[in-house]
Formats: sequence, C-alpha cells, structure tokens
Amino acid sequence: MNNIPSDIKYTKDHEWLKIEGDHVIVGITHHAQGSLGDITFVELPAIGNGYAAGETFGVVESVKAASDLYMPIAGEVIAINDSLERNPECVNESPYNEGWMIKVKPLNLHDVERLLTADQYKKLL
Repeated sequence: MNNIPSDIKYTKDHEWLKIEGDHVIVGITHHAQGSLGDITFVELPAIGNGYAAGETFGVVESVKAASDLYMPIAGEVIAINDSLERNPECVNESPYNEGWMIKVKPLNLHDVERLLTADQYKKLL
C-alpha cells in the first residue's frame, strides 16, 4: 500500500486521475494492476468519445481476468496511450507514469474534488 502517490485522486474502482492543466490523465492504480496480475491486453476508447462519470471506457485483460475501466469524471477523450497496444505490460511496470491510459478534457474540472484523496484510498484498501 506504499505505492499511492499523494498528488493524484482515486476512485473506489481503482482508477487514478491526475490534473494536468485543463485536462486530466487517467490510469489504473498499483493495487489494481497487482490484483490483475500480468496484463496482456488493454482496450482503449477512440479519441473524441465522451463519457459520463462511472461509464465503462475500456477493458484491461490479464492472465487472471478481464476488468472494465471506469471513467472517473465526465468528459471527452483527447488522447490515448497507444503504446499500450504494443506494450500492455507498462501498466504493471509503471501504472502512474508510462502506464497511463487516457487523457480527458473534463466537462467540469471541479468534479475532481469528489474523488478520493490518497489517504482516503489507503483506508479503502
């Protein structure tokens, strides 16, 4: 549980979100990738797709299971980490950096305040 950066927000579904200017970066947590095991495939949405908070935006598959990815806040996908198509193991190796999944332009950046802090996420685990 020591791999929970304090400068990002978390969801109860084990996604993380980091604010970067007027957009946010989204991925899955260290806990999530560890629970899944070796990730073998990541399905990400098309750029331009819009989602409500809590909607499924993709899928992560591992040697153990497949798991849906849930949008932390409402917004439009403005970029995807297409390197995950060739190297899905980046999610295991670096979930908070090279293993990021999508960049989103939020409908309302203040919605980030509803997400969990690092301390709240630690308590959830």
